[in-house]
Amino acid sequence: MSRFILVLACSIASSAVFPSAAKAQTRPIDWPALARETQQVLADYVRVNTTNPPGNELAGARFLKQILDREGIEAQIIDTLELGQGRANLYARLKGNGSKKAIALVHHIDVVPAAAASWSVEPYSGAVKDGYLWGRGTIDMKGQGVAHLMAMIAAKRSGLALSRDIVFIANADEELGSTGGIVFVNRHPGLLRDVEFLITEGGDNQLDSAGRMQYFGVGVAEKRTFWQRLTVKGVPSHGSRPTRHNPVPRLVAALDRIARYETPLRATPGVDKFFRDIARLYPEPQRGWLSNIAVALNDPRAREWILSDVYWNAILRNTISLTGLTGSNKTNVIPAEATADVDIRLLPDQDAGEMLAILKRIVADTAVQFTPLLAPKTRLENPVDTDLFRAIEAASRRLEPGAFVTTRMFTAATDRPTYRALGIITYGLDPFRVPAEESQRGMHGNDERISIANLDFGVRFLYEILKAAQ
Repeated sequence: MSRFILVLACSIASSAVFPSAAKAQTRPIDWPALARETQQVLADYVRVNTTNPPGNELAGARFLKQILDREGIEAQIIDTLELGQGRANLYARLKGNGSKKAIALVHHIDVVPAAAASWSVEPYSGAVKDGYLWGRGTIDMKGQGVAHLMAMIAAKRSGLALSRDIVFIANADEELGSTGGIVFVNRHPGLLRDVEFLITEGGDNQLDSAGRMQYFGVGVAEKRTFWQRLTVKGVPSHGSRPTRHNPVPRLVAALDRIARYETPLRATPGVDKFFRDIARLYPEPQRGWLSNIAVALNDPRAREWILSDVYWNAILRNTISLTGLTGSNKTNVIPAEATADVDIRLLPDQDAGEMLAILKRIVADTAVQFTPLLAPKTRLENPVDTDLFRAIEAASRRLEPGAFVTTRMFTAATDRPTYRALGIITYGLDPFRVPAEESQRGMHGNDERISIANLDFGVRFLYEILKAAQ
């Protein structure tokens, strides 16, 4: 046997025994150049005004498709007819070898309105100043969408050997009706048939006072929105002559009973893990309380401290907020009916029918009618013993070795339950290191912005996750 044939045979055998040896070598990524490109892409994306209403997501989808086409990643603009004029979803896929199931990166194109008079910069300018890129959507959630896009592009340009396809989805109308995600899932289940994991919004990270990352909070669960409208009918008449048929006092009495009701406290498995994980950040006795939250909730001192945090209180119980009240439009008129809107958020495993029955028992008045304003979505509680969760942990150790990864419950609403209905494991993940107060101020508020350094970090973090998940 010639020396060439012997070497070739040994090489083939080595590749069979050690599959990684057969993988193509990745090309180095010019991260500073990619960071500058990411900044420009996000600035241009912010300038595409996709305020919802009306949405105008078709323009955003066309913008994204141009970039994907240029990179040689096939993209489709879909659902224009079903979503209505000026609206669309976008779907793209970067092919791997198919030996493992796909990962989807999902964001929404639409943004909430912005009042220019209340901003320091024009909200759709994509202006860069003081080390930040400013504009509506930079946090919620065009910034994350661009980080998804550029991480996928980095994977393609570097020649990263993919055992999983990377699916890129941009949805319409998340901010109002979630119709984009619903239409996509209902019309295109075939495009998602091989998707095992999905990353979108719904994570929440924590930095310490010095700006160091303490933990990445992966959203594994989400509360279920169960809005209700309470209505009491009456007999209209002049306010100068009170009657027993005024619906307002009866409704107020019902709302008072609801407001006084304290929903039971309990920790779901993901919430219990979250408290155990973050216990390390606190001194005693708080560390001990968080390490065993079920026991701590029976201790009056511990309970008072735990529930003083509005987020912790919200993830430990079903919550009820009285938010809207309507009666007469004139002070001297007793109205024909009085209504109140109630924002109810259920723990993921709570039965909606059971909760409604509880509320009716508390109100104890058949004159009070309950009407659902928003039916609960699919229950959302995801496992953590998965390849993707471990990939997130690995990426965190690589880029932020001092931080840990924990499980967060999202108290608001995303499109994740819509995708979870297909059996896809859906994680909320914020790839940025944004201080909580900055996120709170900017998301749906004024002067929304993301630092240039954060954009660079977010793309790198997502790239490392995609790499570790192969």
